[in-house]
Amino acid sequence: MKLLYSFCLLFFITINSQAQNHPATVNYDLKKKRLLIHTCSSYLYNSNQGSIDADSSVVLTCKAYKLPLALAYDEGFNDGSFLIGSKLIENGNITAAKQLYVKSKEVEKIKLALQLGIHYLFQPFTKPEDITNANIYISEAVKISNELKIQKWQHESLMLLGKYYFQINNYPESKKCFLQVVTECRKTNDKTAIADALYNQASYQYDLDPEKEKILKEAEALYTTLGQEEKVLQVKSKLCTIYFWHGKINDAKKILYQNIAAMRKIGFRQQQFSETTISYIEGVQFNIKNALYYALKSVETMEKTNDYTFADIFYMRLGIVYLQMGHTDEAIKMSEKSIKYGQSIYSSGSWYKSFITATASLSEKGKNKEAIEYMNSITSKYAPPNKFDNMLMNYGYANCYWRIKNYGTAEKYFIKAGEAADALDSPQTHRDVCNTYSAIALFYGNRKNLQKTKLYIDKIETVSKKYNKTYNSEALQLSFVKLDSLKGDFKSALAHHKLYKIMSDSLLDYAKNKQIEELRIQYETENKEQKIKLLDKETDLQETALKKSKLINTLSIWSLVLLVLFIALLYNRYRLKQRTNAELELKEKEINQKNINLRHLLDEKEWLLKEIHHRVKNNLQTVISLLNSQSAYLENDMALSAIKNSQHRIHSMSLIHQKLYNSENISTINMPNYIRELVEYLRESFSLGQRIRFELKIDPLELDVAQAVPLGLILNEAITNSIKYAFPEDRTGMIYITLETTKENKILLTIADNGIGFDTDISAQKINSFGLSLIKGLSDDLDANFSMENNNGTIFKIEFSKEFPIIENRR
Repeated sequence: MKLLYSFCLLFFITINSQAQNHPATVNYDLKKKRLLIHTCSSYLYNSNQGSIDADSSVVLTCKAYKLPLALAYDEGFNDGSFLIGSKLIENGNITAAKQLYVKSKEVEKIKLALQLGIHYLFQPFTKPEDITNANIYISEAVKISNELKIQKWQHESLMLLGKYYFQINNYPESKKCFLQVVTECRKTNDKTAIADALYNQASYQYDLDPEKEKILKEAEALYTTLGQEEKVLQVKSKLCTIYFWHGKINDAKKILYQNIAAMRKIGFRQQQFSETTISYIEGVQFNIKNALYYALKSVETMEKTNDYTFADIFYMRLGIVYLQMGHTDEAIKMSEKSIKYGQSIYSSGSWYKSFITATASLSEKGKNKEAIEYMNSITSKYAPPNKFDNMLMNYGYANCYWRIKNYGTAEKYFIKAGEAADALDSPQTHRDVCNTYSAIALFYGNRKNLQKTKLYIDKIETVSKKYNKTYNSEALQLSFVKLDSLKGDFKSALAHHKLYKIMSDSLLDYAKNKQIEELRIQYETENKEQKIKLLDKETDLQETALKKSKLINTLSIWSLVLLVLFIALLYNRYRLKQRTNAELELKEKEINQKNINLRHLLDEKEWLLKEIHHRVKNNLQTVISLLNSQSAYLENDMALSAIKNSQHRIHSMSLIHQKLYNSENISTINMPNYIRELVEYLRESFSLGQRIRFELKIDPLELDVAQAVPLGLILNEAITNSIKYAFPEDRTGMIYITLETTKENKILLTIADNGIGFDTDISAQKINSFGLSLIKGLSDDLDANFSMENNNGTIFKIEFSKEFPIIENRR
């Protein structure tokens, strides 16, 4: 009976535990749960642009995913085994935990002191009494660990003390604590301890501290060596944040691509946070096609994993991208979904932005009065929760009233929006604040108010200098046009108007509309391919059913011979099966016809892709012709040379699209044919005759277009340099080009000449010339090793992998 009771109790505890788990964390170990907390809370903190603190982001994440808050901070001493007092603290029974602390001894007392210290220190919007209690228990942990002289607990206590000093803004003491732990760990040469100490040291340094990036990179290298993939992801995420807020957007984007690939590898499902961040970055860089792709991808990942915890984030981002592209109906639809999930499940703080997006979409459609009524209905129930959303709300009102020419009311709301923008003081809000200022400046420019137009343009310059960031927009350039016109400086106004026209060129609108159609075709094609696979499986199942049917018929015939008494019954069965077979055969014919139709659609897709390459090639040829026409009006030799070099580079890309158009294979380039045609083009362009000859040794390689384009540009630069500089005074010579496969799936490109070589004394000065910089940059894009030698001439070597991981991850 006791055994039965124990079993029932254990079963109840297990079921209850599983019921409390969030579906999104099923089969996650502690490492992945901590990674989820870090990934989600980091996104919430950055996306809310300073409206909530880091600790509140962690609390919101843990509450939403039903994870203990301590998991975010107790990694150093909680490996998943039982911790005395942890359940009491988790359930909020702090009094019982304190009583247990008094009774505890030695190591157990240290652990409980650390838990209580963490509980008080990382409260959202910490109160003075919380800080006092945190100091009491952290000091006790330091004291007891020093008495026991156990280094592990000395380090854990000292690092928590460093976190305490950081929370109370005593930065020098905080750095001192972490540095002491790192120094002592280095003496023991314990790589895990060193990595953990470095990670904690960097985590509690300001992003502007120049040491932070260096420390994180060392921690990343150690975690990589140790195979701790979850920690590598967390470190790279912190590096991504540093790069993003320091303006190194492409470096941040590269890390996000790598992190998505690593998440897939370890089975971490919440990739949507990285995907929606990529979408935001691509949108800021005006790469609208990529922004749409990753916004759609984040929603797809969320829906595929059935993790709607912070669904408002992902629908909000997709809605904003649709608005950027002018697809207002889709923008409104996604905004409504974001609002629905933000109000009914867990709000990340994003749904209010979706409400503004929906308002802007109505305004774009010319429904400004309807937009104002919609805003009134929302703001009457939900006031803006923070200064940032207050700025957006007032901007939305002002914009709508401006469009219906109610200038007085518009100005009133623009003033409120400006005051809200003035109150925002962080690099996270820089772009949105400048957007608001530029809109207000344009409003006053249209009203011919010189003083106020200049005031808000000056505000943009001031806030940009403060955070060492650049800002540009159509509204800003148009504001400059208005300002210069009012001042009578028409030359400057014309220059700014040209910049405005470049940014608002109709070609961008055409590209936007075209790109969304291309993406739709891509998604429809993928769906059709999936349907073909499903139909193939259906066909296999039906063929199996037919075979079974035939077997039954055979058995029926033998049964007729053996069992004469059941002839009537068996004959009826036989007729029934015959009808079934006929129906199955008819269905099989229908399925085959559907397969033929779907394959025909795939052929049409390939034809469309070829047509795209053909048009790109023609457009590039047009650019070459335009440059050629422009050169006829230039007398400056340097300008003529620059145009000529540009023509060569464009031709190297045009040649690739020509190859793709003419080839049966539309995804790879035949490198021997391509390189020979490129060399022949350069030989004819420079009218070399037999003065300079070429020797080619090209392996029969097929490369992806993403690798062939930079490789063609590198060849163009290197060969052009050799022709121009290796053989002065009409000397004769040879240029050798080799493309071969080396060990470990590597490809080596060598461009060498037997010319005069380069002067080693001045090479350092020329190393940053445009041509060499372009070669180095393109080599970085290929993830290649680049070297330049001086051996009886100049030798360029570029070694790269045939696999292209960054591009692979983006597909």
